[in-house]
Amino acid sequence: MSSFKKYRVGAKVRLADVDPGDRHLLNGSDSEQRAQLDELAQELDDLQNLLHAEGKRKLLLVLQGMDTSGKDGTVRWVFSRTSPLGVRVAAFKAPSLDELAHDFLWRCHAVVPRAGEIAVWNRSHYEDVLVPVVEGWIDKAETQRRYAHINDFERLLTETGTVVLKCMLHIGKDEQRERLQARIDEPAKNWKFAMGDLDARKKWDLYQRAYARLLDATSTKNAPWYVVPADSKTHRNLMIAQLLVKTLKDMKLSTPPADPALRGLIVP
Repeated sequence: MSSFKKYRVGAKVRLADVDPGDRHLLNGSDSEQRAQLDELAQELDDLQNLLHAEGKRKLLLVLQGMDTSGKDGTVRWVFSRTSPLGVRVAAFKAPSLDELAHDFLWRCHAVVPRAGEIAVWNRSHYEDVLVPVVEGWIDKAETQRRYAHINDFERLLTETGTVVLKCMLHIGKDEQRERLQARIDEPAKNWKFAMGDLDARKKWDLYQRAYARLLDATSTKNAPWYVVPADSKTHRNLMIAQLLVKTLKDMKLSTPPADPALRGLIVP
C-alpha cells in the first residue's frame, strides 16, 4: 500500500504542486492494473462487511472535482464489488428552493452515513464554498464563516463515530477539454454534456483558487483532504481504492463477540 502523505493537504501539499497527470501507482499491463483494482474492490467489500457487522462506526467519502474529473466513474469502479446494501451514494446538485430556504448544511444531515454504512457524496457541502465564491454571491467574511461551519459540522461527525475521508479529484485543463469534446463528438455521450460546463470552464482559474483556499481552510486532522491526480482514470481509481482500504483497516474493525447461547445449537 502506497504512502499518501505527499497528497494529504496540511502536509505542505498545495493544489498547484500536484501534477494531475501523475501515474505513480500504475505498474504492469492494463490487464494487471484492472486485476489490482478488482482485488482492492473485493478487499473493500470484505471490510465493508466488517463495518456493517460491527454496527457502530461509519465512513463518509467526499468526492469533489471539476466537471469530468470522474466522480461517477470513481463510484462505479471502486465500489464494483461492494454490496449496495452497505453503500449509499448521494449526489449534490444545485440546491432546490426548499434547500435554499434553510442553512446550507441542512441538506447534508439527512444523508450522513448510518452506523455500519459507507456513504459517498458525489459533490457535497463544499459546493457552497465554490460556486457562490466564484460567482461573487458571498463575500470573504461569509466564506470564512462557512469554512468554520463546515469544520464544526465535520467535527460533530467524527466525534459521533464517523470517519471522514475527502478526495479532491485533480484533473488538468487540457484533459478536461478532451473529455468535454468527447461528450460533444460521441452521440452516445451527448447526454453527459451541459452548456453550463463550458461556462464553468471559462472560470477555470477562479475555481482553482477557490479549491486551493477551501482545501487549506478545511483539511483537518480528523477530516483530511487528499488531492488525487485524476488525468488517468485508472490511477484515480487505484489511489482512492487504496485510500479507502487503508482507512478501513486503520479503524481496526471486528465482528461482535460470539453468542454463548448459540454454542452447540443444532438447527432442526
